[in-house]
Amino acid sequence: MENEYLTNLKEKIENRLYMLLSPRGRLYDKVVEAANYSVSNGGKRIRPILLLEFYKLCGGDDDCAYNFACALEMIHTYSLIHDDLPSMDNDDYRRGKPSCHKQYGEGMALLAGDGLLTEAFSVAAKTLSLPYERVCKCIEILANNAGFDGMVGGQVIDTECEPTDNVDVLLNMYDLKTSHLIRSASTIGATLAGADDEIIAAADKYGYNLGIAFQLIDDILDTTGDFSKLGKPIGSDEKNDKNTAVKLLGVEKCRELAKEYTENALSALDSIEGDKTVLIEITNKLLARDY
Repeated sequence: MENEYLTNLKEKIENRLYMLLSPRGRLYDKVVEAANYSVSNGGKRIRPILLLEFYKLCGGDDDCAYNFACALEMIHTYSLIHDDLPSMDNDDYRRGKPSCHKQYGEGMALLAGDGLLTEAFSVAAKTLSLPYERVCKCIEILANNAGFDGMVGGQVIDTECEPTDNVDVLLNMYDLKTSHLIRSASTIGATLAGADDEIIAAADKYGYNLGIAFQLIDDILDTTGDFSKLGKPIGSDEKNDKNTAVKLLGVEKCRELAKEYTENALSALDSIEGDKTVLIEITNKLLARDY
């Protein structure tokens, strides 16, 4: 998915993340080191890139959105650290390297995730160059989408609920555990830029549909992917007896649904004026990804 523009944007995000998470000679810096280990361990940076692109599309023209972009990536990384723990998915690898708990131990990994989640809101709150009403609203969006009625709720359904043959239940889980953070990216970008309610609603529709498509492709790759590209074990969902669309519908039907949701995401962009070239490119390439 890389071109020069996206490579530069990704590098800028990663430089900011490194600055925010660099050790400073404190007695407790090992937990910062563990957090930075996971944050800097590759990744497509899709969520912060989407946030910055929606901010730009809706009229933002400076660096004011980078704190929120980094905060969102910190929350995403915390979720991956905790996801990999033995009490959750029990995965030993993430992006081709030992998971945080394999590298630093379970206790330190747990604290690294806790620290990233908490620090994310401190970073977001330091967005001082934009109207405080927008900043407060975006902090609310981020908290709601990461919390009980968002990603955490989706993870509970994923780990605790019995297997189901109800597609609507499955898609609701995907919305909560995956779409809600992607919806944060699109709606926070638009809200920070001062977009009106109609545009924010279109951004939310985009994020919802892209998130469902993203999770469907993840399910497919967990069945058909290659460890050398994914950087994590194949078949972990089956091993953990997880509810997945592939298990319920099969690979080909999931591909059809992923294409349908991707088209819905692209359609949601139609009501937003401006140059959407990068967003369209990202959206299409996520559908075709093999990692």
